[in-house]
Amino acid sequence: MRTRVGYAGGTTKDPTYHNLGDHSETIQVDYNPAQVSYEELLDVFWSSHFPVQQPWSRQYMSAVFYHDEEQKRLAIETRDREAAKLGAEIFTEIVPASEFYLAEPYHQKYRLRQMRDLMEDLRIYPDDGDLVGSTAAARVNGYVGGHGTLETLQAELDSLGLSPAASQKLLDIVAARTRRPHASGGLK
Repeated sequence: MRTRVGYAGGTTKDPTYHNLGDHSETIQVDYNPAQVSYEELLDVFWSSHFPVQQPWSRQYMSAVFYHDEEQKRLAIETRDREAAKLGAEIFTEIVPASEFYLAEPYHQKYRLRQMRDLMEDLRIYPDDGDLVGSTAAARVNGYVGGHGTLETLQAELDSLGLSPAASQKLLDIVAARTRRPHASGGLK
């Protein structure tokens, strides 16, 4: 339903991009379990990064933050399945969720912010906090970032609240990507 980028996993109070302390950059995903399961999200996570590469810093470490024992169990189970499939050690950490600190506004909806004409359509939100919390903005950001199919976009386009011109721009972006070989389909 929503994504926000920020910092988690450390002990430093109120981290920022320039004073991260012992936190890692991360993404917070709000989802509706009636529409997608936690295990399905984990499957997307494992297919969207290279878990056998050791992180070169804590800032960029790969981690799954779990909120309860069932999430922990599923994270471990899917990690072990991924390790067996790859035949390699997985360096992604599975750790209890800690306080999540929202990253600075310029980090939020980063791909969308690069598209001035689409951002203009989303100026309906009175402040950055509303934009960051918007499901529509999260969806548009995902499409602009190279995730999602043209068919999915066409099915949900009317629900995104974009003008006809911005809707066409987004359709053009996704259509162009799907015509290119090796187009990405993962989440970021």
